[in-house]
Amino acid sequence: MTTTLITNIASLVTNDPAQGDGTPLGLIQDAAVVLDDERVAWVGPTSKAPSADESYDAAGRAAIPGFVDSHSHLVFAGDRTQEFNARMSGRAYEAGGIRTTVAATRAATDAALEANLTHYLEEALRQGTTTFETKSGYGLNTEDESRALRIAAKHTDEVTFLGAHIVSPDYAEDPAAYVDLVTGEMLDACAPHARWIDVFCEKGAFDGDQARAILTAGKAKGLHPRIHANQLSYGPGVRLAVELDAASADHCTHLTDADVDALANSSTVATLLPGAEFSTRAEWPDARRLLDAGATVALSTDCNPGSSFTSSVPFCIALAVRDMGMTPDEAIWSATAGGAAALRRTDVGRVTAGARADLALLNAPSHVHLAYRPGVPLVDEVWRKGVRVA
Repeated sequence: MTTTLITNIASLVTNDPAQGDGTPLGLIQDAAVVLDDERVAWVGPTSKAPSADESYDAAGRAAIPGFVDSHSHLVFAGDRTQEFNARMSGRAYEAGGIRTTVAATRAATDAALEANLTHYLEEALRQGTTTFETKSGYGLNTEDESRALRIAAKHTDEVTFLGAHIVSPDYAEDPAAYVDLVTGEMLDACAPHARWIDVFCEKGAFDGDQARAILTAGKAKGLHPRIHANQLSYGPGVRLAVELDAASADHCTHLTDADVDALANSSTVATLLPGAEFSTRAEWPDARRLLDAGATVALSTDCNPGSSFTSSVPFCIALAVRDMGMTPDEAIWSATAGGAAALRRTDVGRVTAGARADLALLNAPSHVHLAYRPGVPLVDEVWRKGVRVA
């Protein structure tokens, strides 16, 4: 194994309050990092850096942990350009548009689905994403849901079974029978390939009782819950997430005071997905309200062909700062350590001794530039598991 010393880092976000300036970001100026194989061995000021087998000059650039994108839908075929065009011309977003992607995904070969997945993963990696979660949900039958998960599991450990994305078109007249399928035969086939189970708890998808039945069945099979909650309207999703100890309640746009209090007093992360609000012209989630209440917040892309077709975490950071009340420091924490919390991971989302050696070097002196210079491709280099990969 070879150790590598990265020096001349203008500012380093560690997400360790014991480091540097003592803030949640643990910001170190004029920093250095030692990588030992796939792990971080040491961080601190350049003046105190130990020797290593090899050295690398960051040339005065800022460094941040690799982004942790804890919510995406990347196993799909086709796109929904016409739907987006119509929406930008005045049509409201509705959950039912998912059916278009279901038809295209069912018709696609395994090779085509995997090629599409890897295309967007490479796109995300170039923008600094080193850990990602992705879901099924565009098959909506046993065969296509299980093959989506098998394909996803070849590329990440963070795989989510989302057979309960919407009621399958095959069961449009009998939603109860579809819930039985999801909690029975489909779950049996999909559980071996997934870590998580998710459900879209929303008008036009699944109500609170159906969502509870689906998530409870998944827990019995060893899958941990996460939930699409309170995106389009007020509803039971957030409090159900807390009740079932879900790792994350995702979207969290329409929240009562009771919802906010429940999140703040739980280990369930509120994952905000500003790409969806941008793409649907919907109301922005109020991140400030959640943060001030003490809730843990994550930022993710929700990359999917219907409501948030972006793989760019930096873009989502800029939106969160501009339109959701977050500071640049809060947004970068939420896109790294917050995403890790939403996956219940402690080995990613931070640059500390023992963490996985995932870093992004920015063509800028500070992480603040990610919000300050929106739309500019500031991610200059990406290191994943101690290897420069982009």
